[in-house]
Amino acid sequence: MIETLISSKTRIKLLFKFFINSHTIAYLRGLEEEFGESTNSIRIELNRFEKAGFLKSYYQANKKLFTVNTSHPLFKDINSIVLKLVGLDHVIDDVLQRMGDLKEVYLVGNLSKGQDSEVIDLVLVGDINEVFLKELIAKAEKKIHKSIHYIHYTETEFDIRNIIEPGINPLLLWSK
Repeated sequence: MIETLISSKTRIKLLFKFFINSHTIAYLRGLEEEFGESTNSIRIELNRFEKAGFLKSYYQANKKLFTVNTSHPLFKDINSIVLKLVGLDHVIDDVLQRMGDLKEVYLVGNLSKGQDSEVIDLVLVGDINEVFLKELIAKAEKKIHKSIHYIHYTETEFDIRNIIEPGINPLLLWSK
């Protein structure tokens, strides 16, 4: 759907990369490997985003690192649009806020890395009714046309270190 509004596939990938998870830090060569595109096309779009103030950059050794500018006046709006595009707004509104004693929800997997995915991977923390949760997830999956996978921990079982592994960037989506 967003391809109708934005014709550059590289620009769309960068929107997802930086606006799903505002903690994302990336550099040109890493994005080249991840996107499978030329450095030139990525560099052009990064420069456009930086010039518009959507991205900030800094140097670490000889690498120019980019991160989203969360203080940009349009950050929240763009972030909201991107979350709607991937269906996370429905997951939060239709599933998470209707659960019993849910304390925290983390997004993991490809979406937490800013990569578009047909699967939404979640870590749920708290006391929940799993039967009711499965019903809500089934309804949300039909609405957003994506698969939702989850792992559930009680508060006593949960330790954030259990979900931090190489390549997994947990993103706190929701908390009570």
